[in-house]
This record gives sequence, C-alpha cells and structure tokens, in this order.
Amino acid sequence: MEWISTPEAWIALLTLTALEIVLGIDNIIFISILVDRLPDHQQKKARLIGLGLAMIMRILLLLSLGWVMGLKDTLFTVVSHEVSGRDLILLGGGLFLIWKSTQEIHHSLAEETEETQQSSQSTMGAILVQIALLDIVFSLDSVITAVGMADEVGVMITAIIIAVGVMMFCAQAIGEFVENNPTIKMLALSFLILVGTALLGEGMHFHIPKGYIYFAMAFAVVVEMLNLKLRKNKAETLKLNRKTPD
Repeated sequence: MEWISTPEAWIALLTLTALEIVLGIDNIIFISILVDRLPDHQQKKARLIGLGLAMIMRILLLLSLGWVMGLKDTLFTVVSHEVSGRDLILLGGGLFLIWKSTQEIHHSLAEETEETQQSSQSTMGAILVQIALLDIVFSLDSVITAVGMADEVGVMITAIIIAVGVMMFCAQAIGEFVENNPTIKMLALSFLILVGTALLGEGMHFHIPKGYIYFAMAFAVVVEMLNLKLRKNKAETLKLNRKTPD
C-alpha cells in the first residue's frame, strides 16, 4: 500500500479509472440489451450481477498477470500468421458479439406480437452465461490496458472497483434510456457490431485504434440526440396546433 503516498500513483489511479469507465461503456450497453429479455422484476438483479461478474473477472485476471501475459505466446501458425491464446479469445468474442447484436437487431426490426415477445424472453441463467462469456473478452482488453498504464496491482484493482461502482450506479439509467428510445437502441447495437469487428481485427493482428471507434460513436450519439430533440419539438408543435382553434 506504499503507492498511496505517491502522487504518480494517484494520477495513474484517476487516469486509469476514467479509462476503465470509458472502456466499460460497451459492456454496460451489452448487459442492458441482454437483460431486457428478462421479466421486469429480474432486470435490475441481472444487471448488477452482470457488472459484478465483470469486476470479479477483471480482478482475477489482474491477480494472474503471468497467465494473462502468457496468452500472447504463439500457440500455432496459420499461413505464416502466428496465433496466440489472446487472439483466439478476441476472435471468439468478436464473432459472438457480432452474432448477438445482429440477432437483437433482427428482433427489434421484426414486428413482435405479445406471444412472440413472451417466447423471446430468456431465463436468468442463460442471460448470465452470455454476460459472463463477453465479460471475459471485455475484461481481457481492460486488464491489458491497466497493465500498460500502472505498475502497482493495488492501483489497478482500486481503479477497476471504482469504475465498476460508477457503472453500476449509471447502468439502470443508461439501460432505460436505450430501451425507451428505439433509435438509440439500434445505434447501440450497431456500435456493438463495430466493437465486435474491432475485436476480430485485433485477433487477426489488424490494430484499430479505440479512439476512432469511440469518437465515431460519440459523434453518432450527438447527431441522434439532436434528432430526438427535433422530433420532440415537432410533436409539441403539432400538439399545440391541434389545440389551437381555427
């Protein structure tokens, strides 16, 4: 705990916490969309368990740094391309994320009756398994980032706990906002497909800077917020015109 008295460690803690929160946005979106398949009374519990699993996964990976770093070792070679354990995890996670997001887009576009909505609901166990699978991928990315930014394991663990705490506090509001605005939900699912594609690229040694992805997403969100505001203003104007006598 000697790092508590060093200013450099506190700067690293603040920077790493902010970065972990940003990196956790896609995790929150994915969890929020998945738990929407559950009955209303189970959604909050599943959301908290999902984020709790994310925190536990990150801490366990940090405590086994030797194993994590060993994932970068080459397992086999395909057409002169070296393939490591990390590559396989990123490839699998990217494919799963693209498949799941595409499936959710299909559900959103399909005209659902009450019967199909009930049949599309999942069990708590099935949802948590899917969350746990993606938590492994997101956690691996998060831990590798943490290792590159801080030297003390205590700083990394503290940053992760604070970041997940903030994510737990914001998750319900983000989930409700995404669910109540279908266009935002579609945008979020498209963002997850983009993240999945980036994971595939990373797994094949094609590095796509995360900054580009998050900037594109932030720009799209700002544009969509302007569209939401415009639609709201038009709806209010139309309502006033209907009330105004000729």
